[in-house]
Amino acid sequence: MSRIKGRDTGPELIVRSVIHRLGYRFTVNGPWNKQLPGRPDIVLPRLEMIVFVHGCFWHRHGCKDTSTPKTRTEWWQNKFDANVARDKRNVRALRRDGWSVITVWECQTTHRKLPVLARRLDRILSQRDRELDSRHQ
Repeated sequence: MSRIKGRDTGPELIVRSVIHRLGYRFTVNGPWNKQLPGRPDIVLPRLEMIVFVHGCFWHRHGCKDTSTPKTRTEWWQNKFDANVARDKRNVRALRRDGWSVITVWECQTTHRKLPVLARRLDRILSQRDRELDSRHQ
């Protein structure tokens, strides 16, 4: 597990690229990313929005990539349960503090599914942008 990257993973870079191409600016290493619950992968401060890019295996998405190792299954299950519980706590805390949260799953970043992801992010981010514009007028 020591070789598992925590930052700048392939799926994370893909999501960042999509958001940037849509014209939105964000932080990945700023103070928001380090201070907020769950240490979000992407923070869009102007939109008050957080994006988590979760690996299907570690965060238990339920897709075909969500397998459980055959050895030490109890240990793995405890680890997965703790990850999922921590994710839920972090999202609740962020929403309580006024942030909107998007979760993007690793399997949604494949080349074949990229257009769907781009449309989804565009819809969510532009809707949030409009909401904030109307609130500030």
